[in-house]
Amino acid sequence: MAQSDKTFAGSIPALYDRHLGPMLFEPYALDIAERVTRLAPKRILETAAGTGIVTRALSRQLPTVPIVATDLNQPMLDHAAAQTSADRITWQQADAQALPFDDASFDVVVCQFGVMFVPDKDKAYREARRVLAPGGHFVLSVWDRIEDNEISDVVSRAVASLFPPDPPGFLARTPHGYHDLSAIADALKRCGFSSVRSETVEKRGRAPSPRDPAVGFCEGSPLRNEIEARDKSRLAEATDTAAEAVARRFGRGPIDGKLLAHVFEAAR
Repeated sequence: MAQSDKTFAGSIPALYDRHLGPMLFEPYALDIAERVTRLAPKRILETAAGTGIVTRALSRQLPTVPIVATDLNQPMLDHAAAQTSADRITWQQADAQALPFDDASFDVVVCQFGVMFVPDKDKAYREARRVLAPGGHFVLSVWDRIEDNEISDVVSRAVASLFPPDPPGFLARTPHGYHDLSAIADALKRCGFSSVRSETVEKRGRAPSPRDPAVGFCEGSPLRNEIEARDKSRLAEATDTAAEAVARRFGRGPIDGKLLAHVFEAAR
């Protein structure tokens, strides 16, 4: 993984939240919140909380349960904290590979679309298990391959076409690069979890216009870092090219594309 894949700073958090949040993350946040509600937790830890989309869904579903929401990137947490004033939510910078919490502190650990960014996934899994109380659960999700996530695939191919000798590969490499169900289940078991089960969940990604995902990915995700590393002057061109590709595929009005992800639940 390139170092730039983990950099969410500057204007990225706000653009990410506005243009990608409703399209990609909110449909699955509702799914995660429902799963966690069924587990009846008394205290929740969220890792890789990003701009707080899952955090807010959990808070709505479980209005009396304290939530500690963490992320490696302080700018993402700052944006998340500005979106809600719920006093049951604690926002804290933390590395999922070395959590600053006592053993057996939480009933549920949640990580939606975050483990793909973690360099040492076994460390993160062991840390999640360590901070869980006996009988607690780890609920996590990962995207399936990029070819089964239509909008992301169209944007990725469009941007790659602008830099043929060295195409940016962030979307395929990182968000969509960790989806082998057997390998993930084996890793969770190796790190001490039991009763590991997964479900492949299809949703629809919807946005008001083709430009929304283009701005979200090209300017509001680490794909921007890759574009600017090749040629800063071409960021607007990349966004326009991606928007046109999305329009050709899905139309020039509101867009609707297939999303596919895997959701895991593992018991301590």
